[in-house]
Amino acid sequence: MTKILLAEDDDSLRSFLTAALKRAGHDVQSFEDGDGALTALEREVFDLLLTDIQMPGIDGIELARRGAELDPAMKIVFITGFAAVALSNKANTPAGAKILSKPFHLRELVDEVERVMAA
Repeated sequence: MTKILLAEDDDSLRSFLTAALKRAGHDVQSFEDGDGALTALEREVFDLLLTDIQMPGIDGIELARRGAELDPAMKIVFITGFAAVALSNKANTPAGAKILSKPFHLRELVDEVERVMAA
């Protein structure tokens, strides 16, 4: 079982993703913004950070950078409609971070989590 921190500001998408990941056997904590997610990262160890890029407060890229500083072993996947932003050299995303572009099928998300955690 993978311990996942999910940061997504869209309430319905966050609920949907949380339920799907839990059905796939993962332990998921979800947050509506980067600030709440960062607090959780400072208090607990997670195997995987799944984060949107555009969120209120701390955005997903900054959340990922800070998360990688706190735990370099934590895997990171951006779930975003703004893949070009995450891929930009100026974005300074953590090394090894993966991107899953919205829209995606739930099976794609579950498969990506399994691939990332197996690597």
